[in-house]
Amino acid sequence: MRDGGSAARRLGGSVSRRDFLGLMGGLALASSVRGDGNDRSSVLSAEPPNRRAAEPSFSIGIQLYTLRKLLSQDFDGTPAALAKIGYREVEFAGLHDHSASEVRSILDRHGLRAPAGHVGIPQITDTIDQTIADAKTLGHEFVILPWVPDELRSVDGYRQVAETCNQAGTKLHAAGLTLGYHNHSFDFDHLPSPSPICGYDLLLQYTDPNLVVMELDLYWIRKAGRDALQYFRDFNGRFRLVHIKDMAADGSMVDVGRGVIGWAELLSAAKAAGVRHFLVEHDDPKDPLAFARTSFKYLSTLTL
Repeated sequence: MRDGGSAARRLGGSVSRRDFLGLMGGLALASSVRGDGNDRSSVLSAEPPNRRAAEPSFSIGIQLYTLRKLLSQDFDGTPAALAKIGYREVEFAGLHDHSASEVRSILDRHGLRAPAGHVGIPQITDTIDQTIADAKTLGHEFVILPWVPDELRSVDGYRQVAETCNQAGTKLHAAGLTLGYHNHSFDFDHLPSPSPICGYDLLLQYTDPNLVVMELDLYWIRKAGRDALQYFRDFNGRFRLVHIKDMAADGSMVDVGRGVIGWAELLSAAKAAGVRHFLVEHDDPKDPLAFARTSFKYLSTLTL
């Protein structure tokens, strides 16, 4: 599977991968370092929050990119179905042309909270004031940069991204928010340098730990051949969120609990390293709600 799924996500409900590259590549950094599949559409209905599934031992959320097609059809019914499954937290990757206040009303109606949302570089540079206002309305704790575009995947490029993150992180911190970075497998590729180094390590080195945290995607780090457990040990306290994606023996994404990743050990280590938000994701599930249901059911059996 090529590393392009979540990198190609449509932020704000209208940005294609090509448009997103154009937006991110030249702005700011160029001029200055600134279950059954039947719970959908009209039949998406949720029971009241107090009738949902029993609480698992840790907070299980879901990245809504997983359900982007359903959200485009039924933006209210899809969160209702997730709440019925038992999810308490969601993470956004765009609001599908809804205002932050409209979305917050939907979240409140279904007993959901949104600790984080993904935005592009322009949203943490050119329009950061609006980003802050929307994040506060939505109840975010974190604003997450989801990837580095192709043209910045160099030693100098990652350093520029780190500086931009520090600048944005300063402003977000003053507003009571925290900036985060979400990785892909390419972040662990060795870059041309006097000594071997990868972009992810550069971000860890050059971002201020008081301003920038990490959202570790546990599928992509494994895809890159790196050890998430080692990163949790070496950078304890830098991680606040994780993406939970399972991997089949052939490297493809599968329902959580049906792959080869040992989740009990990995998520326990994540929690010990400071992670507080555990977010299920699949870049292109055949049946998004069935994936959400099966993955939640499995994770609910774990005790961290």
